[in-house]
Amino acid sequence: MGGDDRRLRAVVSLAQAMAAAYTPQESWRAAALGACEALGGGFAALSVWERDRGRLRVLVNAGQRAEGEEEFPDEETYPVHHFPEITEFLHERWAGGGEPDAWVETADGAGSPGAPARGARPYCHQRVAALRRRGRGCCVVAPIVLHGRAWGELYVARPAGVPVFDRDDADFATVLAAVVAAGIVQTERLEEVRKLAFTDPLTGVANRRAVDIRLDEALERHRTEEAVVSLVVCDLNGLKAVNDTHGHAVGDRLLERFGSVLSFCGAMLPDTLAARLGGDEFCLLAVGPAADEVIAVAGELCARAAGLELGDGVACGVASTGDDIGPVRSARRLFRLADAAQYQAKAARSRHPVVAGRDGEVLRLADSPPEAPHDRRRLRGNLPSPER
Repeated sequence: MGGDDRRLRAVVSLAQAMAAAYTPQESWRAAALGACEALGGGFAALSVWERDRGRLRVLVNAGQRAEGEEEFPDEETYPVHHFPEITEFLHERWAGGGEPDAWVETADGAGSPGAPARGARPYCHQRVAALRRRGRGCCVVAPIVLHGRAWGELYVARPAGVPVFDRDDADFATVLAAVVAAGIVQTERLEEVRKLAFTDPLTGVANRRAVDIRLDEALERHRTEEAVVSLVVCDLNGLKAVNDTHGHAVGDRLLERFGSVLSFCGAMLPDTLAARLGGDEFCLLAVGPAADEVIAVAGELCARAAGLELGDGVACGVASTGDDIGPVRSARRLFRLADAAQYQAKAARSRHPVVAGRDGEVLRLADSPPEAPHDRRRLRGNLPSPER
């Protein structure tokens, strides 16, 4: 009875750990570590079956990793034809409406006490060879099923010299795999909710909420690490004319097309967020690259926007802590500088970005009273939060 209580607590602990995870990686790690502890293993891995590529891809290695095993490997994959049980049992829909049980492999290839006869499962010499190579005595493999389909597998191993897994362990691994499957579904749903919360639904780039959060984090890095933080703000010229002449559906397509151009240009800079602030206003938020690199990308953005079939290019303003713009202690300050530069670009009908700190007029505009007519961000009612 004590063993049943311990296993019940292990199941609850695993479910709670996955529920508390904030990212998919945290969820995978919680699944592997929880299953490893619950089964008294020394090592565990979680893998996903990528049907389109015919392979198992390892998502996480947890516990006592062997040489060369990374916790979150970039490209640790295994062709499914090396694993007969994958091609035999992990097909699109389970024959007969059932779901496969976990099974045990041992380093001597003899199975485990109480395990089903070898004929019940295809012999997998690749797993046996891997156990020997990594100094492990046995493993239990539990298929993970989501929405009636094979999703991947949970793998738990014990080191050589300790008792091997038995049939009860395999049955328990099947239960743990079902708990992991439920946790993965929850994680996927949470990821979708987060994506919707921080993504502009029309263009697919980030939204204003994502910018506000990222900018606060970026400025903290600027204060503590002196990281360069740059903001490129741009207005899509001519959107109203497109809406009035061709209809809002065509205007939406222009916004989508520019969103793609913005994303393309943002990808030229590492650690850069492409976002739609609202209406016809977009931005790039870069953390790390030098001001000159950001300005060059802003120039590329202007050139590509000018080449769009509809609209009239963009008015683009840049503000970077890498330039002589004075202390930047808040998101509001950086936004005001970038917005003033954008205003200058729009007023001059410039096809190139205007840069705060490199155009004396920009600093004067940014430092002028909020009631000034050029302060379009205030007129639109979407100023960042007050100075803190």
